[in-house]
Amino acid sequence: MKLKLDPTTIAALALPRGKTDDFAWDAELENFGLRLRRRSDGGLQRSWCVQYRSNGRTRRIKFGTADNLTPSQARAAARKILAKVELGGDPQAERQTKRQEATLTFKAVAEAYLEAKQSRLRPVSLRINRLYLTGDYFRPLHPTAIGAIRRPDLAARINAISGLHTPHTAAACRRTVSALFAWAIEQGFIDANPVTGTGRPQENDARERVLADAELAAIWKACEDDDHGRIVKLMVLLGCRRAEVGGMRRSEFDFTKGTWTLPKERAKNGRALTLPLPSAALAIVQSVPDKGRDCLFGDRSERGFAGWDIAKKKLDVRLGDAVQAWRLHDLRRTCATGMGELGVEPHVIEAVLNHVSGHKAGIAGVYNRAKYEKAVEFALARWADRILALAESRAPADNVIAFA
Repeated sequence: MKLKLDPTTIAALALPRGKTDDFAWDAELENFGLRLRRRSDGGLQRSWCVQYRSNGRTRRIKFGTADNLTPSQARAAARKILAKVELGGDPQAERQTKRQEATLTFKAVAEAYLEAKQSRLRPVSLRINRLYLTGDYFRPLHPTAIGAIRRPDLAARINAISGLHTPHTAAACRRTVSALFAWAIEQGFIDANPVTGTGRPQENDARERVLADAELAAIWKACEDDDHGRIVKLMVLLGCRRAEVGGMRRSEFDFTKGTWTLPKERAKNGRALTLPLPSAALAIVQSVPDKGRDCLFGDRSERGFAGWDIAKKKLDVRLGDAVQAWRLHDLRRTCATGMGELGVEPHVIEAVLNHVSGHKAGIAGVYNRAKYEKAVEFALARWADRILALAESRAPADNVIAFA
């Protein structure tokens, strides 16, 4: 049906008997018309539309109703749409694309990214990525379409994170969100990474703090007979990271052999590590009360010890001026340095620390699969004897037997 669409003709329009959908096309402008549809309540819905062909297909796009646009306003809007079609555009496809893009919000893409990376990231890394991407750090961007996020948006958030937390945290967030956008490019969600070109937060230089003998002795003596005290002592003796020791499980120990195995799922580099425990370390582990759970330390969390900040502050209070400006991770560096001073060879120190570098980096590591078990055992025993000697104000033993 074609007719001049004006207020009078539109008011007289009705659906033919038995039909729930029909079109009235304008006699003045080709391919512009009004679509009539029966609503569920029996009323009549009248929507302006334009019909055109694109890539061999008939397309139809709606852009308002007769209740909110007059015929002249609708006709002017239709001319603009048809002009785009003449220039090779496809307005309906563009609208569908925008609608789809609107559902790809930062939060939705972040969830998809985390799900895709679940099998590739270690549990600790996955948890940190989830915290950064779905927590408060980028919350203002969560409802925004991923394709609508621009460099200034991310620069503002990274600056805000740096101010609310630390430059180190902001730098970590920047790396994490950049990886998210890189993945989104691979999936075809966006064409460019808006993180590129944003300022890099100024992180502190790599720490070089190595604790002196007197400081090690003071820390050892200041440790109380509790979870944190035992963790710190084990970190001193084994050179492990705090999360590795704080998350120890009873199932990871072989008390018959006197060994502890850090599973690859909890190791930072994804490589399992088995350490022969010196007698001092074994005694500390065996002194931990059995709480009826696999986690050696901590009271409730299934990830082990959790009260790091409070416990460290209490330890610092007990230390007073004896040790200043130190971190728990300095114990790992001090252990490596101390072993080197004892004459332990670098490749053995790397084996203790579960590092893959130096002589085992690259192709050399492909062929050299040695774990240097006896050398590691002897190195840890010598180091433990030195620590106990410092704590007891005595000279280290001349001959250290590696076996516990």
